[in-house]
Formats: sequence, structure tokens, C-alpha cells
Amino acid sequence: MELIFVRHGRPQHIETSDGTPADPPLAETGVRQAIAMAEFLSEEAVDHIYSSPMNRAYQTAEPLSAALELPINVREGLSEFDRNSTSYVPMEVLKETNRAAWERLASGSMGGSDGGISKWFNSAIQEVEVVVEQHPAERVAIICHGGVINAYLASCLNFSYDSFMKFDVDYTSITRVLASTAGHRSVHSINERPHFRGRPDLLTS
Repeated sequence: MELIFVRHGRPQHIETSDGTPADPPLAETGVRQAIAMAEFLSEEAVDHIYSSPMNRAYQTAEPLSAALELPINVREGLSEFDRNSTSYVPMEVLKETNRAAWERLASGSMGGSDGGISKWFNSAIQEVEVVVEQHPAERVAIICHGGVINAYLASCLNFSYDSFMKFDVDYTSITRVLASTAGHRSVHSINERPHFRGRPDLLTS
């Protein structure tokens, strides 16, 4: 079967003051990115759509759901590692405002001693494996997050959880993994962005 991972579109920059999770919706650019991605993938024979429950992922899945006339199956385990964070700062904004934090993320290091990251990492991979098990010989789109995509790629390529953020996957980029019932995993492509061609309004950096 083929897994089509799509990172969410660009979200709004949100920081809450009451301690509640930020969980931002898409920014205007993110909405346009999601629509362009849906137009591109609507030409493929996708059998199912799965999404993280977080706003930025679910709202990215909605145009694809409409284009393909398929329901969105929400899986809690596809949530990002920052699900409970009180702020969301887009990477391109973080690079300008907090270079040290950006460097840490860009280096691929998430802190090897953090048991929470390890638990999230394994849970995210297992959630994808459940989807694989349920849909042999089908093509499934999974709308989720950069961390989830990197975690699954790390699993396929035998990277450890403490340095799994190896790939720069842009907003609404497409990453494909072929998965067999025998357990074979083959990374077919990473960070496809054909829907960005001739669309400077979709670029975020």
C-alpha cells in the first residue's frame, strides 16, 4: 500500500495567556496551500483520508475531503509533539525571533533524555502502522505534522528518536512511503511540492 503524508498548511502564530493549548487554525496562506494540494492530489486514486485532530491538520484535510468526496478519519495518535503547547510559532518566524530554538529543531535533536518525546515518537509510529494494517493494497492520505512525518521516516530509516527531525518538510508538502504486509517499508519521495509551481503566493520563506 502507499502512504501519502501531507504536512498541514501554514498556521497562524498563536500564543495563549491562560495556559490552554494554542492549537492554531490555518493562516490565509495555509488555506491557499491546502486548496492547491487538494487540487493536485484529486487526480490520484486515494482510497482513504486520515487526519490529526489538531486544527491546522484537519483544516488542511477538508479541501482534499471535498475534492475526493471522502470522509476524514481522525486519529488522536497523529497529533504533533507540541499538542499541549501554549504557543505555536511557525518555523520561519522562529528562525527570526528565537534563533537558538530554531537551531535546536533544525539540527534534528529533540533531547534524548526526554521520556515524553520517546513515548510520543513510538506512539506516532504505531498509529501509522495501525493505518497500514487496516488498508492493505490501498492508497491512504495522512494529513498530519512535520514531527509525525519525520518520526515515521526515522522508523523506516532506522534513526533514533533523539535525533529524528532530519527532513525539512514544507507546509502541504507530500511524502510517500510504500508499505507491505510483510513489513517492508520503502521511502518513495520526501517533500514533493508540485502544487507550488508558478504560485509565489504559496511560499512562506
